Amino acid sequence: MSEDVIVCGGVRKVFRSEAEDLQILRGVDLRLERGACASITGPSGCGKSTFLSILGGLDRPSGGDVSVGGVDLVRAGDDELSAFRARVVGFVFQFHYLLKDFTALENAMLPAYMLTGDRKAAIDKARPLLEAVGLGDRLSHVPAKLSGGERQRVAIARALVNDPEIVLADEPTGNLDRASAGAVEDLLFDLAASHGTTLLVVTHDPGMAGRASRRFVLRDGELVES
Repeated sequence: MSEDVIVCGGVRKVFRSEAEDLQILRGVDLRLERGACASITGPSGCGKSTFLSILGGLDRPSGGDVSVGGVDLVRAGDDELSAFRARVVGFVFQFHYLLKDFTALENAMLPAYMLTGDRKAAIDKARPLLEAVGLGDRLSHVPAKLSGGERQRVAIARALVNDPEIVLADEPTGNLDRASAGAVEDLLFDLAASHGTTLLVVTHDPGMAGRASRRFVLRDGELVES
């Protein structure tokens, strides 16, 4: 039996304001095995991105238990969460968040360089990833000289550069045209499979969601496997 790399129980998230308490997640349960490919769909504003942020250690739940890659994200301190984000998870967002004055190679290598301080080793890890996503001839290009699809390919290479156990992707093709979206989707699934990486994708695209071996729907604050 495969080891579960994501284990959540009763995860709640409440956003509090002077006017009201808004309960987004109402007790989400999820167990995802190592190497799995899963998708989460659901209506806009239902809490999909919030849940992904909790799994990535970017936000904390209001209640419940969250273990990702063996790290207890509820009880982890800030330093442990920083190490977790650097080593265990890779993020791909709807917007690429590339540094505009950095080349494709510099953007892709940055997480590895920040983790180790070894520039050459970081370059040696980033270069083959960029080549794998079809950007071997774009290494010295800054984002302004790359297409939208190419920028998102750089973001995928950056997400994989530290060999994370888990990749969390939040609407990774949401800003792309159909052709670019299809190419980026193929790369994301193929690279995750070839690296043995657990992939969890939040998407509105039913075609993309359907490629996952496990498919979930988040609705009314609860997660159901479809």
